[in-house]
Amino acid sequence: MHSIQVVSPVDGSIVATRTLATAEEVDAVIERSKVAQKAWGKVPVKERVAICLKFVDAFVAGKDEIAKELTQQMGRPISQTPGEVNGMADRAKYMISTAEEGLKDVEFHDKPGFIRFIRKDAIGVILVVAAWNYPYLIAVNCVIPAILAGNSVVLKHSAQTPLCAERFADAFKAAGLPENVFQFVHMSHAHTERAILNPSVAFVNFTGSVAGGHEVANACGKRFIGCGLELGGKDPAYVRDDCNLDHAVENLVDGSFFNSGQCCCAIERIYVHEKVYDEFVKKFVELTKQYRLGNPNDANTNLGPMVKTGAADFVRKQIKDAVAAGAVSLIDESHFPASKAGTPYLAPHVLVNVNHSMSVMKDESFGPVIGIMKVSNDEEAIKLMNDSPFGLTAAIWTNDYDAAIRIGDQIETGTWFCNRCDYLDPALAWTGVKDSGRGCALSKLAWEHLTQYKSFHVRKL
Repeated sequence: MHSIQVVSPVDGSIVATRTLATAEEVDAVIERSKVAQKAWGKVPVKERVAICLKFVDAFVAGKDEIAKELTQQMGRPISQTPGEVNGMADRAKYMISTAEEGLKDVEFHDKPGFIRFIRKDAIGVILVVAAWNYPYLIAVNCVIPAILAGNSVVLKHSAQTPLCAERFADAFKAAGLPENVFQFVHMSHAHTERAILNPSVAFVNFTGSVAGGHEVANACGKRFIGCGLELGGKDPAYVRDDCNLDHAVENLVDGSFFNSGQCCCAIERIYVHEKVYDEFVKKFVELTKQYRLGNPNDANTNLGPMVKTGAADFVRKQIKDAVAAGAVSLIDESHFPASKAGTPYLAPHVLVNVNHSMSVMKDESFGPVIGIMKVSNDEEAIKLMNDSPFGLTAAIWTNDYDAAIRIGDQIETGTWFCNRCDYLDPALAWTGVKDSGRGCALSKLAWEHLTQYKSFHVRKL
């Protein structure tokens, strides 16, 4: 019987050990989910809403303990992890607030003698495969809307954050959700594929790597079921010469290094107009040096370790290779004593003299490193921003809002920001293009992916 151990990046301690489900146990979970969904799908939307609101209250009530547990599992500073609990509650409440309107029948009254409407039926059992970097925010994007829509959910969380799945289950139990409408299962990659191929699973929501996304899409394709994929990014920012420079620096430093850069929509490359380039870089480096890298259980720490030493080593190699190819690092690592080779603790790095032949400007880093390039005009910035296989978010800093929209229309991205970044507005569609994935989470459009349309056409005689 196989198991997983959660090794904390904080100090290498074992946070938890969990036994992985057998193939038979995975099948049994899905079968229970199928049975539970048949009854849950008949529950009025108002009652689903009431239970989901109780879920949010129960979850937030455990915020302090959840935050400490999250820090130990994935290393984000304790000064920041409570924010994820609040953010999860906000996203859940937004989707709850739109459920009754979003799920009601679409009626047509323009044809006398007929009753015509489109009903949005639940699609059945939804498998959610969530990632570790924002384990509650990522999971809630699908879990709450799916349950509101009358589906049942099976959550498979990352092996780095399995306790987060258990926290969801505790809150749903406290809220009075009927048994088996929400279940979690700790399982291997092989058994995850088995779950996708189970004929009772109707939809898969996956957050993870591009390679993992291909595997999920291929498995779903064998059964003609839908899937939502969020697969990361190499998100760019463009700083125009007409921007509020101090605001741009403040936002972009945070957008680059919050959560040690381990965010799908973190800023990973910056293009700055030549007129403000030197001043921007100077201010950016000065602010970066103010970060305090260290033990994330210390309330004064605002930059914790990366999730694993291997992840930090990947970023170290990107930096080393870029410098060998002519890039210049503007951060003396000795300024961050906690940054040590062979550990997940890595100082934030700012690189200039970079170009698109370097991995650090092409491949997702998912760590605390940023490359900054000088551009001479909007056209050059647009070309460089689009020179990527990814397209999750992109951002511009400017006081010319007409230009912001005009440039945004030319950028290949799922979300276009102006004067902000690294943010998810639950009222807007969370989606990506190219290798950043497909589908849509959150917003009023999310219901389309979590329901099956059924048309009613009644002729009166």
